[in-house]
Amino acid sequence: MRRFRYDQPGFADAFTAFVSERRETPEEVDTIVRDVLAAVRAEGVGALLRYAREFDRVELTEATLRVSADEIAEGAANCPADVREAITFAAERIRVYHERQRPADQRFTDSAGVELGWRWTPIEAVGIYVPGGRAAYPSTVLMNAAPARAAGVGRIAMVTPPGRLQPAVLAAAQTAGVTEIWRVGGAQAVAALAYGAGPIRPVDKIVGPGNAFVTAAKRRVYGTVGIDALAGPSEIVVVADGMNNPAWIAADLLSQAEHDPAAQSILITDDEDFAAKVEAAIESQLQGLATGVDARASWENHGAVVIAPLDAAPGLVDEIAPEHVEFALDEPERLSDRVRHAGAIFLGRHAPEAIGDYVAGSNHVLPTSRAARFSSGLSLYDFLKRTSIVKCDARSFAALAPATIALAEAEGLPAHARSAAIRMGQ
Repeated sequence: MRRFRYDQPGFADAFTAFVSERRETPEEVDTIVRDVLAAVRAEGVGALLRYAREFDRVELTEATLRVSADEIAEGAANCPADVREAITFAAERIRVYHERQRPADQRFTDSAGVELGWRWTPIEAVGIYVPGGRAAYPSTVLMNAAPARAAGVGRIAMVTPPGRLQPAVLAAAQTAGVTEIWRVGGAQAVAALAYGAGPIRPVDKIVGPGNAFVTAAKRRVYGTVGIDALAGPSEIVVVADGMNNPAWIAADLLSQAEHDPAAQSILITDDEDFAAKVEAAIESQLQGLATGVDARASWENHGAVVIAPLDAAPGLVDEIAPEHVEFALDEPERLSDRVRHAGAIFLGRHAPEAIGDYVAGSNHVLPTSRAARFSSGLSLYDFLKRTSIVKCDARSFAALAPATIALAEAEGLPAHARSAAIRMGQ
């Protein structure tokens, strides 16, 4: 864990170097992924079955690749009642939040008499990657499938590594409207969704987080299909004053550290005594944490405590451009309104990031690795396409044609110019 003091000489350079440290995919991963994609594209389902044996130690056939409707129903029925209720509760909140994002179609006539506009239509088929290695993630199913369903996507194909499918994952898939589930994970799952493989038909866009191999595969298939983003290790920044309970803030920091040894948790506070109490609380909570090995590795290798005036926090947050940022303060908007780069902002002492991961309604699929500088979290818009509309009659066309001809000729494109000029009788 690193310690920084805002008032020490060299702080800016040291902090920038820390924020810029690479925590992502080794280059050799991309080489492996390239070969996996090529094999699936060439061999189809045979490659998927071979990789299931080789990587997952699972024997599958083409017939058992798909999770049957009976298996989904049986698994969902075995989900504990309290978890099932929580899934239903979360799914409804996520649906309502994302439906509010729906944009309107538009048609209007401008001063030249040209009718213009746009319309929004849903993507036809979406693939959702749901990790299955470190844990079961019903929340990932909900955060990806519920917005897709709200957007009107007709086919939602879910892929997840083979092995025992957790009842909570199946219950979430059933609740969120997933239309098919396939036992395939890793880069080979991304390849199957992008190119098709046996009974798995290709989709138009792939969303959902995964490990380094999944991320590298999504990068390589982009263009053949759309993707949501290239997810890196999880991140949280907590801006807190000394009025907080240090145990609460320690728990918030560890909530991201437990995701992955490469995750990053950063505390920004103006109270050095409070910072020491948070560090002690982290150590205490690590002792009994089931995910303590990963959480400790994350905190010790990538965590940080920054002692700085709270007014400096928005600038520091913008430099980090984190996935999540909490402002655990009495008047959080005073600082949060100055932040430009963050995937999600949590306001007040009773808004821990974990609420956003599950039931707030906002999406937990967010930009990482400083991508919040130029991108947003998953939303309804990721499952919609905007189509422009242009309608001219003879009069409005005549108003646009001369400039069209002039620009086309200036660009050396005579056929473009002719397509307008011929309608002018030229």
